[in-house]
Parts: sequence; C-alpha cells; structure tokens
Amino acid sequence: MTKPLLDVRDLRVSFPVRQAGAMPWARPRNLRAVNGVDFTLGAGQTLGVVGESGCGKSTLARALIGLVPATGRAEWSDGADLIGLSPRRMMAYRSQIQMIFQDPLASLNPRMTVGQIIAEPLETHHPGTPRAQVKDRVRAMMDRVGLLPSQINRYPHEFSGGQCQRIGIARALIVEPRLIICDEPVSALDVSIQAQVINLLMRLQAELGLSLIFIAHDLSVVRHISDRVMVLYLGKVMEIAAADDLYARPQHPYTQALLSAVPVPDPGGTALAHGPPIGLRVPHALPPRPSPLRGRGSGPAGRRSPDRLPLSRPPDRRRNRPRPDSGSSLTRPLLLHSNIPAGGGGPQPITIRPGPATARPITTASAKPCLAQIAKAASA
Repeated sequence: MTKPLLDVRDLRVSFPVRQAGAMPWARPRNLRAVNGVDFTLGAGQTLGVVGESGCGKSTLARALIGLVPATGRAEWSDGADLIGLSPRRMMAYRSQIQMIFQDPLASLNPRMTVGQIIAEPLETHHPGTPRAQVKDRVRAMMDRVGLLPSQINRYPHEFSGGQCQRIGIARALIVEPRLIICDEPVSALDVSIQAQVINLLMRLQAELGLSLIFIAHDLSVVRHISDRVMVLYLGKVMEIAAADDLYARPQHPYTQALLSAVPVPDPGGTALAHGPPIGLRVPHALPPRPSPLRGRGSGPAGRRSPDRLPLSRPPDRRRNRPRPDSGSSLTRPLLLHSNIPAGGGGPQPITIRPGPATARPITTASAKPCLAQIAKAASA
C-alpha cells in the first residue's frame, strides 16, 4: 500500500483564555480550537475541510505549518513528525508545504513589488540561485498563473482581488512544493473570479502533481475540487468520506444539517441534503462553566451536536407530563433531580405536587414556595 503524504493523528490546539472581569490570579480556561483531529492525505489528492466559522479550520491549517503550537502527530512521507520540530529542522519542510491565505491583499507586503514577493521564498530556501535565474523563474511563474510578466515591477495595490490571489498562488508554487494548504482562497472573491482561481488550482494540481488541503465555506466549491471531504465542528471531526458519497449519503446528523442549510438559487430545485435544522444558539470550544448546584459544568459551552440537532438530543422528560386543561388538576408529581447529596446518600429527587391548575399566569409570588423548597433541599 502506498504511504500517504501526510498522516495526522490526534492533533490538538488549545489557547488559554482569561475571562472578562476575572481576578488576576484566576486560572485561565483552555479553548480547544482543534480537539483530536485524525486524517490522511495521499499524493496528488485534495482534502476539503468544511464547517461553521470558528470550528477550527484555519487553526488546523496553521498548526500543520507550525504557525501555532500543537500536540499530536503529523507524519510526513519520510517519517518525520512535523509537530514539535524546531524552527531550524522545520525549515527543511517549509519549501515542501506552502500556504495560500484567505485575504489576498493583506497577505502581500505593500512595500514590495510583485517580482520581489514571488521571488522571496525562492531566495529564502535557495539562496545560491543566480539573480538572472530567479527573475526568469518569476516571469515564468507569473505567466503560468495568468499574470502578465510585464507587470513584475508593479505593487499589490495596483492589482484586483483576483490578481492578488494569483500572486499568492505564484508565491506558493515558486519553490515547487508537494502540499499547498488553501485557507479559504476564494471567499473574498466574486463568483466569476472564484471559478477562475478554482480552475487554475485544478490545472496546476494536474500539471505538478500537487496535494491540496482546501478550506472553504462554499460547499459546492468544495465538492467540485475535492476528492475527500472532512466536516469539522468545534474542533472535532464529525465525518470524513469521499466527496460524492458524503454529498449523496451524509451519515452524521450535523453533516445532514449543514448540507440542508445550503441556499438553493432555484426555488423549484432541491437542497443538497435533507436534515434537521441547526439551532440558533451556537456553542463554543471553551469548557463548560462550573455550576454551584451541579457537579459538572452547565451551559452551552463545550457541547457538541446534541445541543443543537434534534436527531441527537436526549428525550425531553417533560413530554411525559400530562397537559393540564382549564379546571383540571395534576395527578403526577414533577420530579426535579439535584446532584447535591442530601445526607451523603447520593442524588435525591425533590417532589413538588402542584395544586389544581388555574387559568392565572405564573407569577413570582406563586413560584416562591417551589423555589424555597428547592433551596431547602439543596442546602440540606
């Protein structure tokens, strides 16, 4: 079996976050941006990475090239682990792994000409290359990505957004890498320019045998360019499969919901998939806040898809309660379970037997007896 170009196992990235208003000595909480990601990438293949904003796509890309500290293992084809390499040892792999950034204009130095920007990686990794040869290679690369070689002395502000992205692609290809990480390379471009950049990447991949990690929000673009697609949610992999299989038969409820949320331009058309709607309350990767009344954390922080997807939510116990009509009375008690042991005997149920139902709305005064009973049992 052919060895993959990149084999990633249990990749994790976390950042310490200090809460607003916390005391200076308070311990910061860890934001798990990437939480145990596993995947493999073969030579000449394209892996698409999709997910909501904040799910860890860009952090994953930056961790692979050493821009943010990470733990885990990312094994290159020669057996070297890219995670934790010193800057000096990592320099040997910089020319083999290049990146195309999201904002084309912000990723270019405004004080450098286009020729200097494209030539910079070549001069860094191959310092002994003659100047005339460097200039010839820069002109040839500009022609390959669709830029006029006569524009070699212009500055980035003289180009459009699509042309600036072509400059970024030329800068990444000048050192002949084996892997290019594309961090949303078409999100800042209009539709017609997006098609040009995508076709350019696919043509260059076929000519040069490149491997791509393509990060994007546009699921149709990812389907067009990718061999396999990986779905991320809060730093974890929800599903990874071949592109055609994932779009035709998504297995995870989150993948189904993500595909069903894609807008269809034709009102009479069909969605990419039919799945449960995604909840509006978006959780984040911080661990749950500790609660004084519960042994474990509470709140939406750190929860996975069960908090937002109907297919994976736990059953609602309140559905078993009888629905009171006007003038009727409740015959079954409402049980509220507290995790605070009463007398050391473990969780104790608190039984509240409401009186006859009336048409009056619940007020603060009517709720005080229930709240007092709950507080009394919790402090016992």
